[in-house]
Amino acid sequence: MTRSLGLVADIEDGGCKSFRPAPGCFTGLFAVRRGEGVVVYVNACPHLGVPLDWAPNRFLSTDGCHIVCSMHGATFEIETGLCTAGPCVGDTLEKIEYEIKDGEIIIPTNSGR
Repeated sequence: MTRSLGLVADIEDGGCKSFRPAPGCFTGLFAVRRGEGVVVYVNACPHLGVPLDWAPNRFLSTDGCHIVCSMHGATFEIETGLCTAGPCVGDTLEKIEYEIKDGEIIIPTNSGR
């Protein structure tokens, strides 16, 4: 089984979008768009497990080059999820596997999210 997160085109190029948790799950997801591709992560900081966004769909640094944790300002590489500054340096965000079919972002429901 799969779950649709919507269309890539629904996310502004260079922007982010958050997604509610799947039924029975506690943690949501978010996607960062770069051109026609996206990266999908669990919306939880590896340091404290808190949501990363400081406002709805706000995950990125002001220059749009890093994901930033709302709680303590840890910064993460967009492509890899690697923490490069803050209390969780060396940890990574939990990346979610996905497919793009006809412009739609599809994740397997067995991802637990």
